[in-house]
Amino acid sequence: MTAAGGDDRDLPLVIATGQGDASAAATLVDRYARRLQTFAWRMLGDRAEAEDVVQESFLRLWKHAQRWKPGTARFSTWLFQVAANLCRDRLRRRPRYHDADAVEWLADDAPSSGEQLQQDERDHEVRQAIRALPARQREALLLSHYDGMGNLEIAAVLDVSVEAVESLLARARRTLRRELAMLDRSGNGDDQ
Repeated sequence: MTAAGGDDRDLPLVIATGQGDASAAATLVDRYARRLQTFAWRMLGDRAEAEDVVQESFLRLWKHAQRWKPGTARFSTWLFQVAANLCRDRLRRRPRYHDADAVEWLADDAPSSGEQLQQDERDHEVRQAIRALPARQREALLLSHYDGMGNLEIAAVLDVSVEAVESLLARARRTLRRELAMLDRSGNGDDQ
């Protein structure tokens, strides 16, 4: 890491990509594609859309790498900001109810033990509760919990203050606890 927050190992690759070096771009794709795919899928709930977001993010890298300014933000922060913006655009354009993940979950007919089925159901409930969060809370939570970013980096991705990130995370966690507790209470009543 440089003092300004840049990632030393990405800097030469981004510069080379900006100069049209396809192998440098391929190295960045190898380095970040999986994390971006996971982030976009958790934001959108649709694997195909997530793949499209990742491709578009890397296309933008290819076209605009020379615009990235070392020392202003880490390259990974810039790339996640691009992906987050693309996800937001897709969420705005989409009809109010879209749950490809629910269909995927229901269509999974692989045999499962009762315990595994309960865990799968709980995982599904958590994903649904996360998707129900307001977009900014969901983004902050996903970047923190699943992508392991610190509050400073999340603030850069979301273009908000660190205090705003802390507030978004606190509200997201509070809402998730409340939603999951309500599901637990309603689920316990069904078993009796």
